[in-house]
Order: sequence, then structure tokens, then C-alpha cells
Amino acid sequence: MKVTVFGSGYVGLVTGACLAQMGNHVVCVDVDARKIERLQQGDIPIHEPGLDGLVKANAAAGRLQFTTDAAAAVAHGTLIFIGVGTPPDEDGSADMRYVLAAARTIAQHMSDYKVIVDKSTVPVGTADSVRSEVAATLQARDVELPFAVVSNPEFLKEGAAIEDFMKPDRIIIGADDEQAVLLMRALYAPFNRNSDRVLVMDARSAELTKYAANAMLATRISFMNELARLAERVGADIEKVRRGIGSDPRIGTSFLYAGVGYGGSCFPKDVKALIHDATRQGVELGVLRAVQAANDSQKGLLVDKLVARLGGELAGKKIALWGLAFKPNTDDMREAPSLVLIERLLTLGIKVRAYDPVAMSEAARLLQGRAGVELLPQAMDVLDGSEALLIVTEWNEFRTPDFEAIRSRLRQPLVFDGRNLYEPALMKAFGIEYHSVGRASV
Repeated sequence: MKVTVFGSGYVGLVTGACLAQMGNHVVCVDVDARKIERLQQGDIPIHEPGLDGLVKANAAAGRLQFTTDAAAAVAHGTLIFIGVGTPPDEDGSADMRYVLAAARTIAQHMSDYKVIVDKSTVPVGTADSVRSEVAATLQARDVELPFAVVSNPEFLKEGAAIEDFMKPDRIIIGADDEQAVLLMRALYAPFNRNSDRVLVMDARSAELTKYAANAMLATRISFMNELARLAERVGADIEKVRRGIGSDPRIGTSFLYAGVGYGGSCFPKDVKALIHDATRQGVELGVLRAVQAANDSQKGLLVDKLVARLGGELAGKKIALWGLAFKPNTDDMREAPSLVLIERLLTLGIKVRAYDPVAMSEAARLLQGRAGVELLPQAMDVLDGSEALLIVTEWNEFRTPDFEAIRSRLRQPLVFDGRNLYEPALMKAFGIEYHSVGRASV
């Protein structure tokens, strides 16, 4: 099938590459000429395991192309995906400028039937807005052309996006146009062979499903983080509690890990947007406001623990930090807990020595010129001269480090683990003072 994808960022690039892998001819179009030039040269602008090879292989096979020529891209595809960004506005709402601009561009250049697919995470009612935008543009051109608008939300986890797309839990198609639904079913047939994972519904239900899914996952995280604070006070172990409640099939084990809060491009933005949209409709989402407040508080937890432990004058002291990306297997630092921790440490006059396996370039860009922040190329190098180690991201290389080196290279053997990577008894055996989340310190 011939497919066009507007946007070559995270959602657009993964969508285009995976569809091309199944034999479709995909054209990705973007207004960012520099990004398109990089992609044409095989330079992938984001870190996602497996994406680099997938893009290069399909580009070499001629199934995946990149362009800034919107007219040619619209002419190419019968199915046209909109995978552009929907960044949060100042009031928390999703900024729909890029989605609607893409819709207008499609309408300006289309000359036959098109299925316009909203892949970006968008507020309820966006399909109607896109339909109105396309109809108005066609009317201004004084032409009548058939088209359909479909909501097809993505459910991709950063760090596992290729597997999520290739082996989806569900494929949601929000549409009332029978021909559009048939085309979408045909497109997704290779991803849907073992069992039928396609759920067809109206567009508004599809749009709300995406927001509801992310809001539910964010709620589980904040719930466990609040329980972790209680566990510390009453002498319980949140890891044992997690296993106890996760064994209940009604609850399950996913997203029950206590830590230093969620970040990234999805959960914070989507929770804010859902609260905003509900407020506009006169509905108060008190649970989600509490989820948001709990997460904001949790991001500063390790600094609270550090100050409580060290006390006194902290200005001029050095603190080591492991992990800058908001989660493993990505270089994404949007809304990352590490940024909140770094800002608070700098406010206290503390010097930060930080390391991340993948996100160092992104960190250098975001923290450029910030006095008091030093980014070092090796995990162990940040320990030298530091008063304590703060662990923020659960990268695999942090799971079994050289504990003797940690103890000897820190000024004092003091670790604050925001991801509960280690067993307290093990740390005690190595002579390391260990503070984690929701468990007793040793």
C-alpha cells in the first residue's frame, strides 16, 4: 500500500519504518529540511533500539523515503498519517497547530480519495476538527473530493517502540467510514495475524482511549510512590508490597514500581491535557490532579533525603548522579526527574557530576552553560570527590556495578537509589550506607 506520514519525529518515524518493513511504500514528509537531510543520509535523530537498522534497511530497499515536498507526498499516499507533535500549551492543553496545519496541507494538495489518519495523541474531538479543516480548505479551492478521517492512536513505549508496533496489544481504529476501516484493516493485517487485535469504534472514543490509557498508567505510578512514603514511615518494604498486590490478577504487575516519578513526552503532557479538556467540559478530575501533584513532589524526593541526611551547609559540595534520561533505552529528557533534581541541587549550591549511557548529548544541549554541572563519559568517574551518589534512571549497566569501587571512590559510602536497584542487605554487606524508596535505610 502507498502510505504518507506527516512528521518524522518519534511517532512518525517509527510508524513509517514499521509500515515499510511490511512491504508498504512509505513517504515521510516534514517541514524541517535539516531533519529530512539527516534522514536521507541515514542519520537517525532519535535514540530508539532497532530503529536505526529498520530505517536504513527500508530506505535502501526503496520502501521508505523522506522529503520536504508536501505536494508530492500527498499525491503518493492514499493513507496519510498525521504524526506531528502536540506539545503542551501554557494552560496544559495540547497545542493543535501542527495537526491542523498538516490537515490543511493535505487538503491543499489532494486530488482524489484520501484516508487521513490521526496518529498523534490528540484531544477528543480532533477528528471532527481535522474533518472541518479539510472540508473548509477544499471549499476554498472550489473542489469536491471524497475523504475520511480516522483516529488511530499509538501505544508505543519509548525504548520498546519497534516491538510495540510490530506486536501490538491492540489496534484501535476510530472511524465511521466503511471504506476507511477496510483500508486500515488491510494495512494492519500483517501485524494482526495470530489473533484479531483490531478494535473499531467511533473516533471520539478512540481519542479518549489513548488519554485514558496513559492517565491510568500514570495513576498507578503515583499511587505506588505515595504508598512508598507511607511504607517508610511504618517500617514496611514497598517491594514486598508490590509483589503482594501484583500477584492479584485484577491488579497485575505492570507500572507498580516506586521511584522518583514519571517523565517523558507522554504521561505529563497527556495528564495535563486530559485535566484541561475535562475542566472545559465542566468535569473535575480530582484523581488526576492528585496524580499530577504526587508526581511533582516525588521528583524532588532524592534531594529531600540527601538534605535530611547531610544537613548543614551543602554549598560547594559535589554530588554524583547516574541517569539523565527519563527512562532507560532512550535519550529523551523531556520532563525527566533528573532535571528537577539538578535544578534543586544547583539552588543549594551543590555541584553536580552526572553520567548517562545514552542521553549525554541531549543533556549537554539542555544544560548548556549551566555553571555547576559536569557531564563525564564514564559512570565511575562521577564518583571521585562526590559526597554521595544519586541513582535516577534504571539503566542495566547500573544494576550490578563494582560496589567496592563505589565505596572507595566516593568521599563517603553514601547512595540514594531512586529506582530500588539493589537489595539493602547487599549494600550493608559492602559497607555502603543505602537509602532507597519505600524501604528502610541501611
